Amino acid sequence: MAKLHALEDYLDNELRLSEIPDYPGAMNGLQIENQGEVTKIGAAVDASLPVFEKAVAEGVDLLLVHHGMFWQGAQSLTGPIYKKVKLALDAGMALYSAHIPLDVHPVWGNNQQLANAIGMTKSKPFFDWKGVKLGLCQDMTSSLDDLVISTENAVAGKIHLCRGGANRAGRVGVITGGAGSEVEAVASCGIDTFITGEGPHWSFSMAEELGINVIYGGHYATEVFGVRALSAHLQKHFDLEACFLDHPTGL
Repeated sequence: MAKLHALEDYLDNELRLSEIPDYPGAMNGLQIENQGEVTKIGAAVDASLPVFEKAVAEGVDLLLVHHGMFWQGAQSLTGPIYKKVKLALDAGMALYSAHIPLDVHPVWGNNQQLANAIGMTKSKPFFDWKGVKLGLCQDMTSSLDDLVISTENAVAGKIHLCRGGANRAGRVGVITGGAGSEVEAVASCGIDTFITGEGPHWSFSMAEELGINVIYGGHYATEVFGVRALSAHLQKHFDLEACFLDHPTGL
């Protein structure tokens, strides 16, 4: 058993919440409190109603997510929002969310974990965003086709490929999630192959015009890594139970 606020302080510090910028709706940190004790952590990508239901059924008393409850800003406590809050309070389940701070963490981060999984052993931070480096990059000697296979193995599913450049990996950039809209800025960083989760329709055509390959691995699939790695660390560090609550969106 661990104290909730000891876990909160540890996560806030290790993830550098006070230093790393994010979108206003992220509201990183503790979003729902419980009575103060944690015995089991549940890790999930999204703070959705089905995830809350799975977490309560598993006896989770701290739900750790990448995408929290408040992306749409202030909302009335009605409908699904009410159901989630009531489920959490009735079950004594706390909720902690970490978005960009978890993406960019040098050990548990989505970028680092995905980079490790595809064989990027000497990656360096790249892509400036609000004073932080949002992604990782590395020169790779593999072919584009081999990199596609490595990425599919890492995300455990098929990817969508824009073959806009040469059939070589070249300088590979990784920014998980919804960074496809940054394809022009990524190309200006000298990236030959960009691995991300998803992008708008026009990002494919722009990538072709810019001569850059883009591997769209899926927003959800590229962001399971961080919460799984972090929950595994907390399990060992605080001697707690932990589980991963898989609820893929297919996007």
